[in-house]
Amino acid sequence: MEPVKHLKPPRIRHYQPRPQPHSIYDSLPGARECRRKFLRFFPKGFQDKTYLAWERNYKWQAHVEWQSQLHQDEYRRLLRARRYTEIATRAVRIESRTNLLFSFEKMALRDAVRETQGARLFAMELYEFLFGPEDDKTSFERWCEAVGRLPRKQTRVLTWPVVTVMGFIAQPAKHIFLKPTVTRTAAREYGYDFQYRSRPSWETYKSLLDFAAIVRRDLRDLIPRDMIDLQSYIWVQGSDEYEE
Repeated sequence: MEPVKHLKPPRIRHYQPRPQPHSIYDSLPGARECRRKFLRFFPKGFQDKTYLAWERNYKWQAHVEWQSQLHQDEYRRLLRARRYTEIATRAVRIESRTNLLFSFEKMALRDAVRETQGARLFAMELYEFLFGPEDDKTSFERWCEAVGRLPRKQTRVLTWPVVTVMGFIAQPAKHIFLKPTVTRTAAREYGYDFQYRSRPSWETYKSLLDFAAIVRRDLRDLIPRDMIDLQSYIWVQGSDEYEE
């Protein structure tokens, strides 16, 4: 088996919009300006060294660590041994090395899985979300419901960043990460009608996946590798860090 450190980004799949004339995708009013902005910061696109250093590498490294510590066979082995706290600890530790969640969100997640009951719910339902047999809509809704039942101490756990971060780290070919304010700003700049609701739901998540699919099609000449590249592109459009 190829060493984990040599993992290559998997091809993106799922959630392509229904085929329409190419002009439909070019017609989104902000698409060209968003592209110009991204290339102003990163002239070589997704291969730009600054882009890799600022946006991609730490997210990909988190995925590599996940594949090393919580790949499906290992995850299943831990579940069978009822090592729920170990699963939750590994997942939270991997995420903690990124800046994807705010500190209060990290604390809320850590507190939610600290006790056995929360760790068990988290470990079992996350496995079903990532590897279960249910369709995408059902599995996402089930995962949201499970996150909503996690123990809460102070800050609520059921937020878009918490709901989407584990899938994004574990399966960046399929899942994307949602930061509400930045993503809504990016969609507005792009001219995309993002169907956002503050409470996590499949309708909003699918709307984001469709947005990512349109962006991928518009940027096909830049060859985005996975959802990490697409999420990073969206982040550049909506974040104050990239004001012009």
